[in-house]
Amino acid sequence: MTTHKSRRRPRQRLKLRRVAIDTYRENVAYLNRECEIYRAEGFQALSKVTIAADSHRIHALLNVVDDPAIVGPGELGLAEQAFDQLGLAEGTAVSVGHAEPPISMDAVRRKIAGEPLKLEDFRAITRDIVENRYSKMEMAAFLVASGQSGLDREEILYLTRAMTESGERLRWHEPLVADKHCIGGIPGNRTSMLVVPIVAAHGTLMPKTSSRAITSPAGTADTMEVLARVDLPPAEMHRVVRRERACLAWGGTAKLAPVDDILIAVERPLGIDSQGQMVASILSKKLAAGSTHLLLDIPVGPTAKVRHMREALHLRKLFEYVGDRLGLHIEVIITDGIQPIGRGIGPVLEARDVMAVLHNEPEAPQDLRQKALRLAGRILEFDPDVRGGTGYAIARDILDSGRALAKMLAIIEAQGRQKRHAEPGHLTEEIRAPRDGVVSAIDNYQMSKIARLAGAPMDKGAGVDLLRKLGDPVRKGDPLYRIHAEFPADFDFAHNLAGRDSGYRIGERVEESGLNL
Repeated sequence: MTTHKSRRRPRQRLKLRRVAIDTYRENVAYLNRECEIYRAEGFQALSKVTIAADSHRIHALLNVVDDPAIVGPGELGLAEQAFDQLGLAEGTAVSVGHAEPPISMDAVRRKIAGEPLKLEDFRAITRDIVENRYSKMEMAAFLVASGQSGLDREEILYLTRAMTESGERLRWHEPLVADKHCIGGIPGNRTSMLVVPIVAAHGTLMPKTSSRAITSPAGTADTMEVLARVDLPPAEMHRVVRRERACLAWGGTAKLAPVDDILIAVERPLGIDSQGQMVASILSKKLAAGSTHLLLDIPVGPTAKVRHMREALHLRKLFEYVGDRLGLHIEVIITDGIQPIGRGIGPVLEARDVMAVLHNEPEAPQDLRQKALRLAGRILEFDPDVRGGTGYAIARDILDSGRALAKMLAIIEAQGRQKRHAEPGHLTEEIRAPRDGVVSAIDNYQMSKIARLAGAPMDKGAGVDLLRKLGDPVRKGDPLYRIHAEFPADFDFAHNLAGRDSGYRIGERVEESGLNL
């Protein structure tokens, strides 16, 4: 009797081609509709595929192409991120096949149903996200489920640990590595760019890594990028910090908790920023950056991210609980979030305010200066050689003497000064007071929204320049703030929104916030 052994057909290979498209933190592959493999494997657009050659392997989302000028029938195209991640030269023969669905999606479905997850669940989810096994739709499902069902404090601890483990971890081999973070929600609150040079000038190590903006018009990394390079790989970051005792860098390039940056790319367009995700995002980045001591700023105000003192106190307990169990010393300071800090909202305008404070200019925004000194003073008191209560005076002396400015300029040079001098957007419009009175309230959320519609933070010069603050007297027709934009469409969007709601209220006196800070 003759037996017939079934032979598995060898997988066909395609020539690799780089497709010059930025898909923003998503691996995307392109197959021509006339490709034999496309037909034989039954692929469909938006299928998840595995691309491999020798020991190189990545996962990607499939797009189908009808134009052979983009990808021919015998080619596999990869967008820029996927091509760089695969790490092979153009023309290399690669195979493409169906990707196995991520097993960790079962945990996401359980979270959608309201079940609490364990550490291994979060480890599996973060591992699959970093390996690009999740589509943005699946990541959005995880984020929404975590926000809707909520994460209890144990889940937040597990998620923080899993996110920290998802990438590299910097080690500085010093007993005191300081960091500072604000949870956000207050436009123009660019205190980190003042605190870091003050603390570093004192001699305390402060390697500051920051995320880019999620729902705000600028993050520290966005604003610092106006002045210097922020995309420092780990070796370069170490060089800068060892030389200057500090840096102001973007955490994404250093691959610190990389799952956080991937999730932020999904959170940003959805406007999602749930408490549990926020705690895990902040603390995983700090732990990965090698911080030992963290000062956390929680602004509270009627239009801030945190609107009630009880919410701030609950958040403080969450941060302290997770930090304590992960070996991070945390001190939480609750600050006044009733109005924007400084005058500028948007990267260029905020960088202008920071440099004005460092130069001790008489017209520099005093609220930004005073808050930065308060925060820097508290961080200086982490140093056992600094007596409690004296940190503010030390910080003020460092700023007034010009040592903070000298340190900031040294950090800028060490990271790489920007060659092009950025200017505020050339399209401008002043929003004016509708009647006589005083500025009685400023809506933080509305001002952020106007600045974002103007183009911030993607367009560095876009944003809002505040000309009046709380309590300032105004006459009808006086300018309240100036919108800056770089492109007409953005300018129109921002101007139209400001026309519907300026974000300013004019009354007889400043409205009571109900906060006792």
